Amino acid sequence: MKRSALERLLREAGAEIKREGSRHTIWINPKTGQKSEVPRHAEIKKFTARGICKDLGIDPQKVTN
Repeated sequence: MKRSALERLLREAGAEIKREGSRHTIWINPKTGQKSEVPRHAEIKKFTARGICKDLGIDPQKVTN
């Protein structure tokens, strides 16, 4: 899955960028306070994208490709 598509999915679910790290972007779900790191790769594996969604309290079934 493209990183831009994952970021769009996270924004639509209400997650926000907390800060930029050197190799990852830190996202937070303000509703739950949960955090996760999104790597700065052009392609993110489906398994990793689902794990990020789970970490943020977002339904991982929304992840496609």
